[in-house]
Amino acid sequence: MNQQTIDRIRKFTADREWEQYHTPENLAKSIVIEAAELLECFQWSGEEYDLQHVKEELADVLVYSRNLLDSLGLDEDEIINMKMDLNEKKYPVEKAKGNSVKYDKL
Repeated sequence: MNQQTIDRIRKFTADREWEQYHTPENLAKSIVIEAAELLECFQWSGEEYDLQHVKEELADVLVYSRNLLDSLGLDEDEIINMKMDLNEKKYPVEKAKGNSVKYDKL
C-alpha cells in the first residue's frame, strides 16, 4: 500500500476521532466481519459475482488490516516477510509444488 493511501486512511480515522475504538480486539473482529461480507459475494456462485461489491468488501478488509497494523505498531512488509520465511520452510517447493495439502501432510 503506498504512503498516500496509508495517510488517507489515517486521516479518515483521525478526522472522526475513531482511534479510541480501534483496539486490536475491535479491529480483529472488524476484519473477520468484513471478510465474511467478502465471502458472501461468492455465496451462491464462484463464477457469477458483482466485482464492484467484491472490491468494496476487500477494501474494507484492507483498511481494517491497515488500522490494526497501526494499532499494534507493526510494519506490513516486516510481518509478511517473516510469515513468508515460515511458509517457505513449511512448504518446500519440492514437496508442495502442485499439491494443496496442509504442511503436516506433505
